[in-house]
Amino acid sequence: MTEKSDKSAGQRAGRQQRITDYVVNNGSASAAELAELTGVSVMTVHRDLDELARRGLLRKFRGGVSAQPSTVFESNSEYRLNANVDAKAAIARQALTYVEPGMSILLDDSTSALALAKLLGEVTPLTVATNYLRAIDVLKDVEDVRLIAIGGDYSPTHDAFLGMPCLEAVERLTVDTTFVSTSAMNTELTFHQEPEIVMVKRAMLQSAQNRVLLMDSSKMARTALHRLAPVTDYHRLIVDSSTPEATVEELRNRTEVDVAPL
Repeated sequence: MTEKSDKSAGQRAGRQQRITDYVVNNGSASAAELAELTGVSVMTVHRDLDELARRGLLRKFRGGVSAQPSTVFESNSEYRLNANVDAKAAIARQALTYVEPGMSILLDDSTSALALAKLLGEVTPLTVATNYLRAIDVLKDVEDVRLIAIGGDYSPTHDAFLGMPCLEAVERLTVDTTFVSTSAMNTELTFHQEPEIVMVKRAMLQSAQNRVLLMDSSKMARTALHRLAPVTDYHRLIVDSSTPEATVEELRNRTEVDVAPL
């Protein structure tokens, strides 16, 4: 790929992320509205919308586009990979301080845990288990990482392995620490919109001696359909510095809280 085409691809990805965020926040938008937002032609916007609809992020209709239901876009790996990137990177850097050479750790299918996976080469040797295909791709060539790929039923939406085979594999593990994230929390509970994901994350929590929750501020204070676990079930919560101070203080009544600077 040439430097020019690489730049063009980066601009397109940034524009599509801006479109997705705008539609998710507003519920729907017209192509003309999005052309004005991004400063490109309506024809270019339609090409972007075709691609976003193909990836399952947005839903096109005559004259415009709307957000997919939350159970779709909030779980979609493509969407999550480009959401709140700076906050997740800061949280991952803080989480790395709790990883020591020789440890065994478990990572869920969250993009917050993926951000941590990208840093693990700094603290090897390690044993790392994960069901997230992107994390497997990141870690497979890292020297001195014993990688355990947790299999199961592959989900294209999550780009991860789920289902009964995944659950059984997780339940057979005992690790030093698990790092997980989820889609929503308030000061008492964590939530997720999909029961299959809840089951896997609960199994991961049960398989670890130490449970660390990674949550960027966009996920608070929110709820989702299914309760995952009380905040008190986690030994430590790591948030970013955009989290309201009052929320942080209330959370500190229930668990240890680190605030990662942005």
